[in-house]
Amino acid sequence: MKDRATLQSAVSALLVGEYAKDRLLLYDLFRKLGWRLFEARSRRRAIECLERNPVQVVIAESDVPHWNWKKVLRDLRRLAHPPQLVVTSRTADDSLWAEVLNIGAFDLLAQPLVPDEVERVVASAYRHFELTPMRAGRPALAAANVA
Repeated sequence: MKDRATLQSAVSALLVGEYAKDRLLLYDLFRKLGWRLFEARSRRRAIECLERNPVQVVIAESDVPHWNWKKVLRDLRRLAHPPQLVVTSRTADDSLWAEVLNIGAFDLLAQPLVPDEVERVVASAYRHFELTPMRAGRPALAAANVA
């Protein structure tokens, strides 16, 4: 298991969505922890970021205009070593949490976000990513797949 010092230099996450109220909280938290945080507000930008940067965790709003967390998960599954998906929602409840876990995302966080919960879930998702083997023969997302 990785210690906190190793986590500080290793965790990279991609933020997908608007995050009007939680963006500053996330950037402050990641900076404090020494983690990297990328941001994409569109599917195209998210895929470009994933192709160019080592990302272990994707944090996505449950509903983004013209895109939702299920589509994010589908895109991630095409990668040879897909990042763990953490879904966030202002309407988080037991039903959505069960759906998120049953379909294959890592976890659900309620918005507004709570720093301690974000740190715990992202660190756990990172550790889970590190323990998951790469899938042989799975191509990375091609630019031609970007819609």
